[in-house]
Amino acid sequence: MFEQAFKNIDDILHKDAGCTSELDYTEQSSWLLFLKYLEALETEKSQIAELDDKKYKYILEEPYRWQVWAAPRTADGKLDHNNAITGPDLLDFVNSKLFPYLQGFKQKATGPDTIEYKIGEIFSEIKNRIQSGYNLREVIEHVEELKFRSQTEKHELSHLYEAKIKNMGNAGRNGGEYYTPRPLIRAMITVVDPRIGETVYDGAVGSAGFLCEAFDYMSMQTKKAADLKTLQEKTFYGKEKKSLAYVIAIMNMILHGIEAPNIIHTNTLGENINDIQPKDQKDVVLANPPFGGKERKEVQQNFAIKTGETAFLFLQHFIRMLKPGGRGAIVIKNTFLSNSDNASVSLRKLLLESCNLHTVLDMPSGTFQGAGVKTVVLFFEKGAPTRKVWYYQFDAGRNMGKTNPLNDDDLQEFVALQKTFANSAKSWSVDVAMINATNFDLSVKNPDGGEAIVQRSPQEIMDEIAVLDAESADVLAKIRELL
Repeated sequence: MFEQAFKNIDDILHKDAGCTSELDYTEQSSWLLFLKYLEALETEKSQIAELDDKKYKYILEEPYRWQVWAAPRTADGKLDHNNAITGPDLLDFVNSKLFPYLQGFKQKATGPDTIEYKIGEIFSEIKNRIQSGYNLREVIEHVEELKFRSQTEKHELSHLYEAKIKNMGNAGRNGGEYYTPRPLIRAMITVVDPRIGETVYDGAVGSAGFLCEAFDYMSMQTKKAADLKTLQEKTFYGKEKKSLAYVIAIMNMILHGIEAPNIIHTNTLGENINDIQPKDQKDVVLANPPFGGKERKEVQQNFAIKTGETAFLFLQHFIRMLKPGGRGAIVIKNTFLSNSDNASVSLRKLLLESCNLHTVLDMPSGTFQGAGVKTVVLFFEKGAPTRKVWYYQFDAGRNMGKTNPLNDDDLQEFVALQKTFANSAKSWSVDVAMINATNFDLSVKNPDGGEAIVQRSPQEIMDEIAVLDAESADVLAKIRELL
């Protein structure tokens, strides 16, 4: 029903000088969708108040409400083109009046868990990139076609928005950081099995794919109104460093049905893990943290195991964020299992000794579109040491990529076998006593198929060369200092 409106919006943004990629299209669609959603939310709440013979206090002052500046209506309900500002006047209003007004909500809000705070945060982090006021007017009129009235409409909008996020990931630049294949996320959630009353956390939230899918999974467990309220307000928590991803995460969760998402815009790794208290800990952690990044020395000081590798810092954070008995499922680069550097060895030791690493899902290259790296998913429970690790080596029987992406059926066997840790041609168990106690090597070695051969892509090889060159330069610099 709304697919054509989304396509029309992208077509208009494509011809605007201020928008150059799918990332820009998604960002600009997001802030407009948010304001349209806010108008629908306020209208619904005002109608409910009227039925109860109460007066509703609007969040936005009248001049800044969608139906006043963006989509004024005539008496017969049609768009009032005479009073709908456009061109340079529209740009001036949006840039010099609307955005500054909305940014001010961050200071007015009573706390970060309110929708007022989210309004202020969103409009403090992004800006209007649409340079033509006439293009902006056209986009607004297509956004106006989108409705948030029924669950069916919201479901379709969330589906279309997910498609935009996926396209953004495929487009390159940094878009791939924000998109984890949904079939993989759903399989991870099924194995971890979060229940109503438990808290779910992602400290590298990206587009909030994990939290949205967990919400859908847990929504099927609701039996009374209190359950839905718990899911809405006290279940899902996330943190995100990047502004664009933060905005997309908020909008994605709203479209999935969570009115005021508990997402904080912050650098998760900037927090000292020793400051994490029991009250901060969660029951379930689901995440695909960015890997290959490098963190500054002062950030590394927040962790017991010092390393510049972003994913290794995140893994320490996630272990600390879990309650005793809590469950985690984390995507990480497969080289973590066998790297011989001190940080990797220490982190594997920490994981095995403080958690029960019960499952390792080995995924092939091509799982993540636009990235040639091989990954694994670590499934673990905090509070008891590992006794046995069950491995599953996924093989789709085809080369995966943009035209042959991962699907839900691909992972059905993994989910079924994992319930009993069954052995098969693709799965086996390793007793922790068989793991080398010096280097804690956890490499994927199928006893039926010999040692797994890792076919590295040219990009992986080039990335490793770049890392080694950087390390060599660092060593040479230190030697020069000693001369």
